[in-house]
Amino acid sequence: MATQSSTEITEGRAVLGIELGSTRIKAVLIGPDHRVLATGGHTWENQLVDKLWTYSLEDVRAGLREAYGQVAATVRDEHGVELTRLAGLGVSAMMHGYLALDADDELLVPFRTWRNTNTGEAVEQLSAALDFNVPHRWSIAHLHQAVLDREEHLPRLATATTLAGYVHHALSGEHVLGVGDASGVFPIDSSTGTYDADRLATAQRVLAGAGFAGQLTDVLPRVLPAGEVAGHLTEAGARLLDPSGALQAGAPLCPPEGDAGTGMVATGSVAPRTGNVSAGTSIFAMVVLEGPLSQVHRELDLVTTPAGDPVAMVHCNNGASELNAWAGLFKQFAAAAGSPLDDAGVFRTLFEASLDGAADGGGMLAYNYLSGEPITDLEEGRPLFLRTPGSPFDLSTFMRTQIYAAFATLRIGMDVLTAEGVRLDRMFAHGGVFGTKGVAQRHLAAAIDTPVSVGDVAAEGGAWGIAVLAAFTAARAASGEAGEAAEQRDLATYLDEAVFADAQLETLDPDAGDVAGFDAYLRRYVAALPVERAAVEHS
Repeated sequence: MATQSSTEITEGRAVLGIELGSTRIKAVLIGPDHRVLATGGHTWENQLVDKLWTYSLEDVRAGLREAYGQVAATVRDEHGVELTRLAGLGVSAMMHGYLALDADDELLVPFRTWRNTNTGEAVEQLSAALDFNVPHRWSIAHLHQAVLDREEHLPRLATATTLAGYVHHALSGEHVLGVGDASGVFPIDSSTGTYDADRLATAQRVLAGAGFAGQLTDVLPRVLPAGEVAGHLTEAGARLLDPSGALQAGAPLCPPEGDAGTGMVATGSVAPRTGNVSAGTSIFAMVVLEGPLSQVHRELDLVTTPAGDPVAMVHCNNGASELNAWAGLFKQFAAAAGSPLDDAGVFRTLFEASLDGAADGGGMLAYNYLSGEPITDLEEGRPLFLRTPGSPFDLSTFMRTQIYAAFATLRIGMDVLTAEGVRLDRMFAHGGVFGTKGVAQRHLAAAIDTPVSVGDVAAEGGAWGIAVLAAFTAARAASGEAGEAAEQRDLATYLDEAVFADAQLETLDPDAGDVAGFDAYLRRYVAALPVERAAVEHS
């Protein structure tokens, strides 16, 4: 007997979202009510090749096939039908970086990810010329650095795009970007919804002066806001996802987005005075602004929501990777002691222990810098733990210190926003680090002195967020075809009314003792940064 879910799938009313994260490629199939019907995934890792962080595009293709294949298998096993049609499709990925393609869409140099910080000279020149903080990881910084380094691929450069843009093109044949992802490529003018024209002209002069013969307006993908149809799934795209031939071409695609934008969508944080924190390999906060900031700040990226509204982004290269490494070490110890624990058990045990740790870290300090960290002016990183000779050395405080380390650099950037007078009504948090109920949530609330909400709305993270954006595009397209102008809601209204109206969220207010403790910890953290720099210089 057909169920509601199986009928939705066979009638082609389900929507697929795919997100290429730093450690996992994930696919999520949702129904018309945005409920998750099936998920799939593929684990992958970046590689350090010739001193640059990269992923192979063969891994991209293999990961897409595996993630989609698991979704299709779940549909078959749990819903009893074949997945053959989609109402919509969306692709999201790690923002920034540099994917250089020639006129035949062939890769010219290995994909350079957001994690690379080799763009210092380009950042300095562009930030000064544009009167805008251009971060190390932005696509325009990578392009200009390639020009300054006289890289031989530049005469053949036809398109410079992001990972989401690359995969979107592979599925649709269209070189476009969602405005949120594009805001990590080049500064956006929120009044026009595309690249800032004056700054584009200035950047063209700067690059030409350094020897670049191309035109930025030709090289950069065109920009679209949330809700626009950004192409349709081609036959080649369908075969990329599903070599079996079952998946039909033709589904509309939403504009490809970055993980920052899908994090905003997945937490319903697209309106002014709302924000979200996404914690993974990197950690970043997105704060939707009420108006412009008074000046340029090196610690802040100015990006946009998927609808094009201005956002201040505090991006930290180093997030939960060092926490994961310590958890792996304790997992090995538990197994060696004859009491093995799975990953969930290890994290639960360690995180819950942190609640009993000294609020100020008890004289312990940790730096989670596996890579460079621009906010603290470090081009390279060394994971580091240290303590004063007289400090206690207990598991609870040690783990609190490690979790604090994941939030410390984020807090440094958030302090800049506070000084600008930016205020938040709520901060949503998502990512695996928040999986142990009430722990990282409590420590983050202390770090930023703001109520922090978590909930099952972001359980599937950015893959669900891009699926929601694809559903938004499909709904607008359908209502436009039917002449139902009332259905042409903006993104914030769509999220409030159609997605999060019945969402169950848990909010923790900051504890005064924890806030004071984190402040004390951060003062020691900042004061001891020369120790981290010395570790980089001498090891």
